[in-house]
Amino acid sequence: MTSLRERGAASLAGWLLLGLLLGLLMWPYQALSELGFRLQMGLWLAKQPQSLLGCVLVFAATSMLVFLAWGPLAAGRGGGTTSLLALDRAPQAERHAGEALWLQQLSLVTQMRRLPLMLLTHLGGLAVGVESPSVALGASMLLAIRRRWPGFQLLASLPSHLVAVIGGAAGLGVAFRSPLLAFAYGLEELGQRSGLPMVLPVLLLAGSGTLLASTMGQPARLLGLELGALAPELWGWVVLLTLVGAAAGTLFVRLLLPAAAWVKRLLAKQLLVGALLLATSLTLLAFVSGGLSLNDGSLSLAAALSGKTVGSPLLLLWRLLASVLSLALGAPGGLMHDSMSLGALLISPLQGLPGLTSNDLAQLAAVGATALFAAAHGAPLFCAAFVFILQGDPALLPLLLLVAAIAAALGERWRGEGWNDHQVRVLLDAKPSAPQNPSATPSRR
Repeated sequence: MTSLRERGAASLAGWLLLGLLLGLLMWPYQALSELGFRLQMGLWLAKQPQSLLGCVLVFAATSMLVFLAWGPLAAGRGGGTTSLLALDRAPQAERHAGEALWLQQLSLVTQMRRLPLMLLTHLGGLAVGVESPSVALGASMLLAIRRRWPGFQLLASLPSHLVAVIGGAAGLGVAFRSPLLAFAYGLEELGQRSGLPMVLPVLLLAGSGTLLASTMGQPARLLGLELGALAPELWGWVVLLTLVGAAAGTLFVRLLLPAAAWVKRLLAKQLLVGALLLATSLTLLAFVSGGLSLNDGSLSLAAALSGKTVGSPLLLLWRLLASVLSLALGAPGGLMHDSMSLGALLISPLQGLPGLTSNDLAQLAAVGATALFAAAHGAPLFCAAFVFILQGDPALLPLLLLVAAIAAALGERWRGEGWNDHQVRVLLDAKPSAPQNPSATPSRR
C-alpha cells in the first residue's frame, strides 16, 4: 500500500512539474502574439496611424514567410496538429505504418523551424492565432522527454500517441490558462480514441502550467463580466444568429479548402509570383480595413464580447478573406480565434438598433462567435467552452452549449469535409514508406 501511495505521489509530482515546464516554454509563443497586437495598435489603430509603414511591414513579412514556408522551412509550415490528429484517429494498420513519420513531424526540431515562421506571421499580422502551434509544442515537449529519457516511467509507460495527445491538449490549456479548455479539447477533438486515460494527466499539466503561463497576447480574454440573464426578447436574435453563424462557418470552410488547393498549385509553379500576389492581397486587406483584418481578430473579438462597437459590417468580408488567405498559404496557426472573431462580428449590423443595450450585444456576440466556430470546427463542447473562457460569464454557458450543439450539427450537414478532416485525409493518403516532401503534404490547421 505504501509503495502504491509513493508511486502515486511521484506520478502526481511528475505531471505537475512537467506542466510548469510547459508553462515556461509557452512564453515565446505568447510574446510573439503580444508583439503582433502591439504593432497592430501602434501602426494602425493609434490616434495617428502609420498606415504606410504598416503596409510595408505586412508586405515584407508575408513575402518572406511564403518563401521560407514553401522552401527551406517547409517542415514548419502550418499549425502542426495534423500529425497529432492522425496519431489518434488513424486505423491501427495505417498508424503503425505512419507513426514514425508523424512523430518526427512532432519533434522539437520541427517546432524550432516553425518559430521564425511564427515571428514573420505576427510581424506581418497574418490572420491566425497561436492555438495550433501551442498544441504542437505541448505534444513535442512530452515526446522529446520520452525519447531523451526512456527511463522516465511516467511517460515511458504510456503509448507514444497517448503522450502526444496529453501534451497537445495541455499545450492549448496552458496557452490560454484554462484546464477546462484543455479537458474539452483533449476529450472531444484530439483524443477521440484515446479516451479517459488522458483526462487526469491533461488536467494536472494544464493546471500547473497555468501558474507560470503568461497573460501576453490575449486581448480577448475578459475577466469579471456579469451580463445578467438573457432578456426574453433576445431569443429571436439568438435563433437568427445561430442559423447565420452556422451558414457563415460552412462558407468559411467551403472557401478555405479550394483556396488552399489553389495556393498550393500556384506556389508550386510560380513561387515568386505567388508570394508577391499573396503579400499584395493581404496588404490591401489591411489597408482597406484600417488594420482590423490583421492578426487573429482578438481586438475586434474583445470589443464585441464586451458589447462595444465593432465597426462596419464590411469588416466581416475583409476578415474572412484575410483568414482564408492566411490559412491557405500555410501561416503557422489555426482557425479557432479566426472563427470566433468572424462570428462575433455578426452583431455589426445590429449596432444602433433601438432596444439593444451593450449587454445585449455582448451576449449576442458570444452566440455568434460560438455558432460560427462550432459550424466551422465541430467539437461543440470545446467551442462553447472556448468562448465561455474568453468572455467569462458563467450565466451564459448553458446557452452557448445549446448554440454550439445546433450549429455543429448544421455545419457538419452543410459543409461536408472539415478543415481538420481534410488535413488528416491528405496525410493518410500519402505513402509513409516513400520519401516525404514537406511542401507536398502541408501540416496546417
